[in-house]
This record gives sequence, C-alpha cells and structure tokens, in this order.
Amino acid sequence: QVQVVESGGGVVQAGGSLRLSCAASGDISSLRLAWFRQPPGQEREAVAAIGRNALTEIAYAQSVKGRFTISKDNAKNNLYLQMDSLKPEDTAMYFCAASRPDSPFFGSFSPSTYTYWGQGTQVTVSS
Repeated sequence: QVQVVESGGGVVQAGGSLRLSCAASGDISSLRLAWFRQPPGQEREAVAAIGRNALTEIAYAQSVKGRFTISKDNAKNNLYLQMDSLKPEDTAMYFCAASRPDSPFFGSFSPSTYTYWGQGTQVTVSS
C-alpha cells in the first residue's frame, strides 16, 4: 500500500510558475508515476508521466509540452511537477498517481492503470 500526498498548489497569475510536490509513503523507484488534472466540470486528464527509467520513460500531454517538467527523487520518494508559463486553462485540481510496482510504461496516460491516488491540490491561474 502506497499513500501519496500532493502539495504546492495555489493561485498564480498567467505567465507565472508553480512547483507541485507529491510525497509517497514508500519506495517509488519501481513505480510508474504521473500527474493528472481535472478542470471544473471536465474529466480527469493526464498531464505527465514518468517511469522507472527517468531518462527514457517520460511523457507529456501536448497541451503542456515545453512548459511543464516532471521529475522524481527516488531517495526522498518524491515526485515533482514544475509548471512554467502557466495559462488560465491550466486551472484545475492536480492529482498525483502511482502504479503498482514494475508496471510497464505503456498506458501511462490511462487513469485505470494507476492504483494509488492523492487527494489533489488546486491550481488556479488568473488572467
């Protein structure tokens, strides 16, 4: 059982930056991890994912590519999402998700392939 807790959300003006953190209760080195977001009244969507090999297993949604950076620190069991050049359309509840150990990177944008979810942290971008 792995628990994940997000932090770092807040209110920021368009063009600003935020860094989200996700603290896991156990060893994340063998887990596939991802950030999802859910705008008000919309479905949850994948933002970015990172696999066991942080050098070769990274993927971003087209809408955030070049602006967001996902990373992890296996020693601290933390996942991060650096968000730059934020836009009002980035406003959403952001969730951290973790898979079962040794899950393949294939399917990393599908919510159903993740077992552990945090409660979310709200990001609001004002225009």
